[in-house]
Amino acid sequence: MSAKHAGRWSRNTVSPTVFRHGIYRFYFFSREEVRPHVHVASPQGEAKFWLDPEIALCRKHGLTARQVSVIWRLIVEHESEIRKAWQTYFGG
Repeated sequence: MSAKHAGRWSRNTVSPTVFRHGIYRFYFFSREEVRPHVHVASPQGEAKFWLDPEIALCRKHGLTARQVSVIWRLIVEHESEIRKAWQTYFGG
């Protein structure tokens, strides 16, 4: 299943979607810390991954190890897109 990329978002959007892949939504939460990271939500649960200094799982809830592995792979595959979206949305 291919990724669906989000269009432009408003700076007023609290949790802009970067892209979707199947049941997973990859997004930012704008009123949080400044360290680059991405949130992922699915019907089964959610996770937060750091982008710096390297991609790493910060926390998860309700997801299996297999789901986390799939999500991690997707973040690696879309890393440049996620980082570019972060810079566009948050500046820097």
